[in-house]
Amino acid sequence: MTYHDDILKTRQTVAAHNGTWDSIDPEAVARMRAQNRFRTGLDIARYTAKIMRADMAAYDANPANYTQSLGCWHGFIGQQKMIAVKKHFGTTKGRYLYLSGWMIAALRSEFGPLPDQSMHEKTSVPKLIEELYTFLRQADARELGMMFRDLDAARAAGDQVKEKQLLNAIDTYETHVVPIIADIDAGFGNAEATYLLAKKMIEAGACALQIENQVSDEKQCGHQDGKVTVPHEDFLAKIRACRYAFMELGVEDGIIVARTDSLGAGLTKQIAFSKEPGDLGDQYNSFLDCEEIDDIAQANGDVIINRDGKLLRPKRLPSNLYQFRPGTGEDRCVLDCITSLQNGADMLWIETEKPHIAQIAGMVDRIRAVIPNAKLVYNNSPSFNWTLNFRQQVYDAWAAEGKDMAIYDRNRLMSVDYDMTALAAEADERIRTFQRDSSARAGIFHHLITLPTYHTAALSTDNLAREYFGDAGMLGYVLGVQRQEIRQGIACVKHQNMSGSDIGDDHKEYFAGEAALKAGGVHNTMNQFAA
Repeated sequence: MTYHDDILKTRQTVAAHNGTWDSIDPEAVARMRAQNRFRTGLDIARYTAKIMRADMAAYDANPANYTQSLGCWHGFIGQQKMIAVKKHFGTTKGRYLYLSGWMIAALRSEFGPLPDQSMHEKTSVPKLIEELYTFLRQADARELGMMFRDLDAARAAGDQVKEKQLLNAIDTYETHVVPIIADIDAGFGNAEATYLLAKKMIEAGACALQIENQVSDEKQCGHQDGKVTVPHEDFLAKIRACRYAFMELGVEDGIIVARTDSLGAGLTKQIAFSKEPGDLGDQYNSFLDCEEIDDIAQANGDVIINRDGKLLRPKRLPSNLYQFRPGTGEDRCVLDCITSLQNGADMLWIETEKPHIAQIAGMVDRIRAVIPNAKLVYNNSPSFNWTLNFRQQVYDAWAAEGKDMAIYDRNRLMSVDYDMTALAAEADERIRTFQRDSSARAGIFHHLITLPTYHTAALSTDNLAREYFGDAGMLGYVLGVQRQEIRQGIACVKHQNMSGSDIGDDHKEYFAGEAALKAGGVHNTMNQFAA
């Protein structure tokens, strides 16, 4: 329905009440409806799931159509990212938000800062999804409100061309509401707990859930040691739980991202159940690090498995965990990925220890030999030292080509002494093109950075504190923050407007007419930024 049609329809509704609703302005109603397009989180989940599905199809047609996102820990951060995307690129197409469990644990838990070990309140996850979409919807309301003000000004000036332009812009308005890939960790419990939390997350607006194959009560950050995986059937039960949640709530094209931590996980808490040789449980157990025993009496209460007619005792640690054979991580990753896609997952996440295209592509080639359209979500993690990793990759490549590397010390490549060298320039170029190159070569549909604003907040605050509390004083804020906001056209320089003050003024006028006491008058200091 167009803006004009909504006004006409509302006018008919008002007229049907025999004069008792005549104080209601139909155009004001149409404006409020346009500013509140999404009524529920499920409306958002259904809308954004279609966006992701269309983007996945576009990527299958051409890997240059990969997508990107940045992690968020607060609604305002997500809002500002999407405002910035629309400002710089004119569209939000292909740009999402990522909700990081790590950042919730570190920044949103009532227990205070926590490591990424699923110790934070699981209810904080759907609450953050709802918060993110509240701020994105407010960004719509704010931007449309400014367009409505411009429309009123064009009408007052008799500028019909401008009026038509604005009406078309209102009818074709692109929302700030974009897909959120939401981290459900390892499900915060058993499959039933996973299902219940998934429902809450979907009801809050999530169209994509990312779940990992670690043990819930032993869960670790993907880039830390001590990770413990679960047998495939346990993980597949949680994937099914997420799918049931999507389908129960009518989001039938919801997306499940199955994450494997097997590359860096050398431990399992349990031996998989197996009915017959070669089944999924047997394949999982085949990776266990075992020692052969001659006599069952040697077991001394241990678990014994039969492999090819031999009695084997899986090596068990004092923690009561079993360990996998060293060097089996990639094989376990490939098996994880294939079985997840064959059992309801839509995309994969392979957590790696470094950003290396050849390593990722090697695993993806094996997966795609079975499932040709397999697609990855990849964590461009701040846990990687990108500078060092890529300088080492360039060093190794050049050394293999026979170049003279005498001026470089591979053990010191992070040193500032190398910042202006040809090797550093080549490494930076490879970092710049990493997403493009890996999307084409390694099947990566979506690139994200999990913790970007955790680091940008720390960096910018450090800079401001150094200047403001130092000799610069107030100039530290003005020069480094406010003047940059003005010069770069950052909307938040008018923080009253960004917080919704003008939207509130519009509503006051709708509700009270000439009696409205509005905040945006001549004495509002935000007018100082009009220039």
